[in-house]
Amino acid sequence: MRIESLDIPDVKLITPPKFGDNRGFFSETWSAPKLASEGFHEVFVQDNHSLSALPGTVRGLHCQLAPFAQGKLVRVIRGAIWDVAVDIRHGSPTYGRHVAAELSAENWRQIWVPPGFLHGFCTLAPDTEVIYKVTADYDRASERGIIWNDPTLALPWPIAPANATLSDKDLALPTLAESPPWFRV
Repeated sequence: MRIESLDIPDVKLITPPKFGDNRGFFSETWSAPKLASEGFHEVFVQDNHSLSALPGTVRGLHCQLAPFAQGKLVRVIRGAIWDVAVDIRHGSPTYGRHVAAELSAENWRQIWVPPGFLHGFCTLAPDTEVIYKVTADYDRASERGIIWNDPTLALPWPIAPANATLSDKDLALPTLAESPPWFRV
């Protein structure tokens, strides 16, 4: 597996090998021993799977508070997304900064988003399916979020706001400035 640090070094792009022949392909998308040899020691407790029917569907920006703070390993099995991670760890030298990457069924990349980061994505193709592993169980009381188009964050979404499809819950999220510090370094 190839592991690359992004501009915020705690966020990693992981590309598993993919072996194809006339039958199709095989890929080992997660191997704890192989990734441990690269210094990656995460333990996952849950897998999630989402389908977004329309291009321009935005999910996020979400996180969970301790003790249910989640790290996420995100990949796309059909379609494509623009995936974003925002550092919200107060005291971090990269606080308020973001990294983004295109993940697709074609490029086979995965992104590791550690706890202390907001996570969200925008679909780039119809019927996009996203699978992600998390390091803590879902806990509704610990769930938090920031509005996707927070002007202070100025995230480079690949969609005009008028063309975005969001849930009512995500449309009602506050800005980062309106939120208390949820994580500290």
